[in-house]
Amino acid sequence: MTDPARNSARDPAGHPIVVIPARMASTRLPGKPLADICGTPMIVQVWRRAMEAEIGRVVVAAAEAEIAEAVRAAGGEAVLTDPDLPSGSDRVWQAVCEVDPDGHHSIVLNVQGDLPTLDPALIRTAYEALIRPGADISTLAAAISVEEERTSPNVVKAVCAFDGAPLARALYFTRATAPWGEGPLYHHIGLYGYRREALARFVSLPPSPLEKREKLEQLRALEAGMAIEVALVDTVPLGVDTPADLEKARAALSRRSV
Repeated sequence: MTDPARNSARDPAGHPIVVIPARMASTRLPGKPLADICGTPMIVQVWRRAMEAEIGRVVVAAAEAEIAEAVRAAGGEAVLTDPDLPSGSDRVWQAVCEVDPDGHHSIVLNVQGDLPTLDPALIRTAYEALIRPGADISTLAAAISVEEERTSPNVVKAVCAFDGAPLARALYFTRATAPWGEGPLYHHIGLYGYRREALARFVSLPPSPLEKREKLEQLRALEAGMAIEVALVDTVPLGVDTPADLEKARAALSRRSV
């Protein structure tokens, strides 16, 4: 494997850092960062996927010491953050300020800590979308192919006009079925890239009206006039939120190791 630090040093576009926020509290799957997946804590599996992206430094932003200890035992880098922070974005920003106070890393990739089967290529796709001119934030979306997802409020839709292109600017994000009319709908994938100054601004803003109404944090950025570049990808990664999801992840990674 290519050494990530050396790979980042060769990359003139922002010296990216990948930060994985993780906390033990979960209503449906308590303690999930340490849930065993093929003999390895889930947070370590996510750290491995991020390392496999070979995009640069990878840090786990842990709310509890046991998460940090598990990552360090596997050879990874982890930093403790305030367990009472309101969101993963705040946790990521606190970690960045702690591990990189001098601002060497000007691009931050936020990878959720419950994506153990994540295709590492998606992290690089988010990075490549972010370094386009004018983008403050980047994220991902995939075309919805399951009919029930079109109307499910649990599937967040990214409203943007790809029109045959692999990239488009986000116009809105919603739990409703949008846009109206014939044509594809896009399932938003909550993996983000940030210009460092954009992340600093974002976490300094109060929750916005539409953010509170839709319960979607990214709307705060849009309401503040920030530009979000969305990359179209082929797959939605499995997020582990329930015991059933955990079993799916175990089966997927078990097949991968065969």
